[in-house]
Amino acid sequence: MMMPVAPAQSAAPAPYPTKFVRFIVPYAPGGSSDVLARTLGQKFGDALGQTFIVDNRPGAGSMIGTNIAAKSAPDGYTIILSDMPHAINPSIYLKVPYDPIRDFSPVSVIGVSPMFLFANVSMQAQNVKDFIALAKIQPGKITIASGGTGATTHLMAELLQSHAGIQLIHVPYKGAGPALTDVVAGQVPVTFTSMATAASQVKSGRLRILGVTSARRLPAFPNVATFAESGVSGLVVEHWWGVMAPAGVPRPVIDKLHDAIVAAVNSTELRERFATLAVEPKTNTPEEFRALLASDVKRWGKVVKDAGIKVE
Repeated sequence: MMMPVAPAQSAAPAPYPTKFVRFIVPYAPGGSSDVLARTLGQKFGDALGQTFIVDNRPGAGSMIGTNIAAKSAPDGYTIILSDMPHAINPSIYLKVPYDPIRDFSPVSVIGVSPMFLFANVSMQAQNVKDFIALAKIQPGKITIASGGTGATTHLMAELLQSHAGIQLIHVPYKGAGPALTDVVAGQVPVTFTSMATAASQVKSGRLRILGVTSARRLPAFPNVATFAESGVSGLVVEHWWGVMAPAGVPRPVIDKLHDAIVAAVNSTELRERFATLAVEPKTNTPEEFRALLASDVKRWGKVVKDAGIKVE
């Protein structure tokens, strides 16, 4: 006699997360993305009851770490803290092994920050107007450092030259940190970067801020004029950082990560930490984040094309 077979029951999905989560940072330790990821990862761990392990995978203008994230299993156990170069690289590099939009599940932006133009304290220029005046009487003589060919800091230098009508000599470095170090040392007079990278040097009085790319003056730096105030239009730029996962991660997992991000970014502790780095806490929906990516790919593609920038 055959025993009746019990109907198969579909197993309920396991609650997420049930194990540690790898949090990729596609840059070396110590930079702005690394600092932000470690701050956020701690909050994630507290909220979701699992360890979020920051995994620094630098190289190729952030593409090595980004490609690892793109090719990871779409289960929510690998996420990445991306930033604005994610939308820029496809215009610059001939071979990018992933699509910046199609191959990812955006979760949320976590914060935005304007870019600052920093100068060595021995430089004559006290502000953007002074710097442009100096550059105009010395065309092709003044050098400007960047974190590498095609980096955001390089594109900012190209935008400045284009919109201010000046000619500078671009000096690429392997990262914004080394570029800033040489500006402090006086090897190169100026560079663009975020305050998250330069905060300690500014605080110690070893760097001068010439201008900021925000739409209006920042409360934390009331004496620093915007580029628009200084007579240079078209230089309102916000560098963003955001959390993404590989394409295909189930929406309930994305929603859980999103809720954890919103809670973290609204916490007093994280807001105070971000404030020291001149990063404005900000979140958006996955759909809004995807729209931002598409907009930035288009905007920076034009800048790259106009400047004729290509990296093999």
